[in-house]
Amino acid sequence: MTKVIAIMSMSLDGFVADANDGVNEVFDWYFSGDVEVPTASRDSGMTFRVSPPSADHLKVLQAEIGAMLTGRRTFEVADGWGGQHPWDIPAFIVTHDVPDGWPRPGSTVHFVTHGIESAVARAKSAAGPKSVGVHGAQTIQQCLDAGLLDEIHIDLAAVLLGAGVRMFDHLANTPIVLGNPTVVTGVGVTYLRYPVHTS
Repeated sequence: MTKVIAIMSMSLDGFVADANDGVNEVFDWYFSGDVEVPTASRDSGMTFRVSPPSADHLKVLQAEIGAMLTGRRTFEVADGWGGQHPWDIPAFIVTHDVPDGWPRPGSTVHFVTHGIESAVARAKSAAGPKSVGVHGAQTIQQCLDAGLLDEIHIDLAAVLLGAGVRMFDHLANTPIVLGNPTVVTGVGVTYLRYPVHTS
């Protein structure tokens, strides 16, 4: 069965970006070691340099995820990944309207304008036997509110931001009970993976 997994880097005080949408501090762990982990897409040219535990973690995660789901804000901050998600998988953007100039020929970025349930269904279909990764605080919150998440995977960065974009700011159906996490410790980051208990 295809899982739907929230994947986000977050500060210890619960922020995924600073007040200006900056993510440098919560993403510093991607460059905190000597082990090179290239992204799957040759076009992105992006290579991470992480600690050995982080390298193992990233390789397993990239192999597990078959499609990515995110919101319009994350899409715009990432400049649409140039039309190809760095993990070389289909990306589905939840939005009210398709931005100008999209979709682009040859792009694996798709737009879903019929709500979160439709977006999850399309991403699951594209992922096949693999999992769907969900990125972006608002999109993750929508999935939680709709009961569509199977797991929450937090890359807990060793930083306190004090302000910015909160990961879990506007949840409608709390409390949400989570199972016991699996924990992996890297350099500058702790990986927490919680199962979401459904009622």
